[in-house]
Amino acid sequence: MTAQIKAVEPTTSEKIDQADQAIRMLANDLHRLNQSVARAVEAGVTVELIRSSRHHNGAVSYTHLRAHET
Repeated sequence: MTAQIKAVEPTTSEKIDQADQAIRMLANDLHRLNQSVARAVEAGVTVELIRSSRHHNGAVSYTHLRAHET
């Protein structure tokens, strides 16, 4: 599984720090998710990721949240 993380250019130093921290946390979470999916597949489980909801920040950014086990 791969993911692309794109940051919108923040306007202040504080916002840059917050965006960097959020990206690091997201990268760590995605790494753990990848490990969990790999363990499930190795155990014989078929994993399919399907959108379960969508999040919009009220400006220009949005994401689709997905998870599904088959």
